[in-house]
Amino acid sequence: MSEKIYFNTSGKFSLKRTLVNVTTRLHHTVAPSHAKKTARKLLLTPARTEAKNSQPQGLVCGEVESKEGTLKTYALGAGPVWVLTHGWSGTASQFYPLMEHIASKGFTALAYDHPAHGGSDGVYGHIPAFVNGLEAVLDSVTEQPVVGVIGHSMGTASALECRHAKIQNVPMLLIAPVLDYLDNLFGSVARSGYSMKLFEAIVSELQEQYHYPLQSIDPLQKLRQREAQTYIVHDQKDRFTKHEVSQQAANEMEKVTLVTTQGQGHGRVMKCQQVMESFDKLI
Repeated sequence: MSEKIYFNTSGKFSLKRTLVNVTTRLHHTVAPSHAKKTARKLLLTPARTEAKNSQPQGLVCGEVESKEGTLKTYALGAGPVWVLTHGWSGTASQFYPLMEHIASKGFTALAYDHPAHGGSDGVYGHIPAFVNGLEAVLDSVTEQPVVGVIGHSMGTASALECRHAKIQNVPMLLIAPVLDYLDNLFGSVARSGYSMKLFEAIVSELQEQYHYPLQSIDPLQKLRQREAQTYIVHDQKDRFTKHEVSQQAANEMEKVTLVTTQGQGHGRVMKCQQVMESFDKLI
């Protein structure tokens, strides 16, 4: 969804929000087909952001075919594979510093741009597309075993939702995870003022297209079912995903360890020292 909507955390009264609500409800009533087309463009189209970090020496760029089109991949290092999955409106480049660290430890770091992100094909982004992309990348790994997964933000939700056999029993490193995905999603849209009836119409179409019931998406529950070790690195004052949900997971789940950071926010945390140290503990 639009970054301005997805990352809207304000609960204060806003005249703009009220106007958005009135106009989108009216649009859906008067011209429902056009309203849904407009809503898909606004709510399901991520921002194509530029590279966040300089390209590491030795990075190997490739392509993988998926149900969502051609995905761009980026590999660094040699040895068993750690797959890295970024978040909404992100790119694989956000992982470059971490990928260099992974490669230095004798592993291959394999990142990719999700559908409709970075250099990959696609127009719309959502959890079913993210899962399809991850499955295609996992299918492409044939020469070395996949020994772990690292996700950031919405990428953590897709990693936990993915049922691919290669990652069912591997450790995970979840950075600023969105474990309460549905509450986060619907709460963000509601706070934007956008017509919930119109949003639910878009969701219904996605469910039918992908045969993927939205209510089945529950990253927290999927994490609870995992037996492999998981480390979560989450900033205490992250404005976009809830640290308290990560704390809940660590408190309730024996295999989950929470590392809390200060002053790293939602994005900078991806290359902080605590992330590097948590990876080292998982290997």
